[in-house]
Amino acid sequence: MPLHRLGLFGGTFDPPHNGHVAALRAAAATGRFDVIEVTVAGDPYRKSAIGPVHSSATRFAMAMAAFDDLDLVRVSDREIARPGPSYTIDTVEELLEEFDRVDVVIGADLAAQLPTWHRAQELSQLVQVAIVPRPGTILVTPPGWTCYEISMPPVDLSSTYLRETPLDHDDLKLFMAEDVIAIYQGATE
Repeated sequence: MPLHRLGLFGGTFDPPHNGHVAALRAAAATGRFDVIEVTVAGDPYRKSAIGPVHSSATRFAMAMAAFDDLDLVRVSDREIARPGPSYTIDTVEELLEEFDRVDVVIGADLAAQLPTWHRAQELSQLVQVAIVPRPGTILVTPPGWTCYEISMPPVDLSSTYLRETPLDHDDLKLFMAEDVIAIYQGATE
């Protein structure tokens, strides 16, 4: 059966955690997608401007460990292979050569930022945006964008929290898979 509908779930994934897994499972359960591509940012210019991030190879290995066995999900290094900053519009244009439709899947905390994304006006005409709820964040559809909500209980967890909070191995097991912890701790030590 040909694949026509793709969900694009991009990010830094430094580290990937159970909130990401829950979002991917909820997106897969909607029936809207033939495949969901997790795209690991090669140069996450917004995050690296704030502070250090693990190498793209480490983040890709963690994403593979976290997501590769989930239904409908494939983990991609397309943005890692592309030089320069990772822009969603470039990835979407590439994917539209292969798929009839690409929906970008983001957390509700990012929706208000959509108009600031690179070539946002063009991107808004190419995609619909699937918004995953976040605790304390109201669903916002910026003017000119078509958005819909993915139904799931909000998960109160972020990669920033995991990076900034001193957690031992047993604590980390509450937030991410054992295989991810091994890569994350190996790269952090």
